[in-house]
Amino acid sequence: MEVFLQQLINGITLGSIYGLIAIGYTMVFGIIGMVNFAHGDVFMVSSFIALVAFLLLVSFLGSSSIALILFIMLVVAMLFTSLVNWTIERLAYRPLRGSFRLAPLISAIGMSIFLSNFVQVTQGHATSPFHQWSKASSCSSRKTTIRSPFPSSSS
Repeated sequence: MEVFLQQLINGITLGSIYGLIAIGYTMVFGIIGMVNFAHGDVFMVSSFIALVAFLLLVSFLGSSSIALILFIMLVVAMLFTSLVNWTIERLAYRPLRGSFRLAPLISAIGMSIFLSNFVQVTQGHATSPFHQWSKASSCSSRKTTIRSPFPSSSS
């Protein structure tokens, strides 16, 4: 029963993410009439912004108030992601609004490649162990491998 409930939560979470991305594609195509291929990459950048904000907040505030840290992380990720989206729109899409239909499409593909490579350069391409931030965690025996945004001194 525990496995079923976990898989149910996983399915609802993944379906919600797919739905959110689909709504974003529909809104962008409906409003400006172009397919934004960088849409998924903006979600990726937003996730890394949230991860960096979370790690910085935990290192400064400790793990005493996780609810406060998650709320601040959410606000910081939304603000920085909106700044990234505003910059992308000003630099890559607005200058091409009156041009032929293929130019914004090529610009969107280029922005997608740029964002993917930017995250790969800043975060690295390999996974490394993520140290447990809470020793009192019930899953402290498990080792999670996600990329830490802070460069290790051994590389």
